[in-house]
Amino acid sequence: QVQLVESGGGLVQAGGSLRLSCASSGPTFNINPMGWFRQAPGQEREFVAAITWNARTYYVDSVKGRFTISRENAKNTVYLQMNSLKPEDTAVYYCAADPRSDYTSVDWRFWGQGTQVTVSS
Repeated sequence: QVQLVESGGGLVQAGGSLRLSCASSGPTFNINPMGWFRQAPGQEREFVAAITWNARTYYVDSVKGRFTISRENAKNTVYLQMNSLKPEDTAVYYCAADPRSDYTSVDWRFWGQGTQVTVSS
């Protein structure tokens, strides 16, 4: 089955940058949409960004202009470049694949294990 593995999280100062990576071992990465979600302590999982098979991108309003989702099909990898990070961006970030509903819904078929992003003030 499809497996997703996130990496690149860590501790960063406010205003800094991180790039998250999500490596897929499944056969459908090149043709299926991919997305990023995040979950802060005590909060529900929140949609962050998505990229379709034809490179259309979508973002939650709170990250527009700061985050960029991209894809390298040859490496079966999707990225989330995060700039101008704020303390409120602190969360566990999850990679997802194959939405079964609207991209902003948590109803995706495959999920990674998550990577922690902590932004200090």
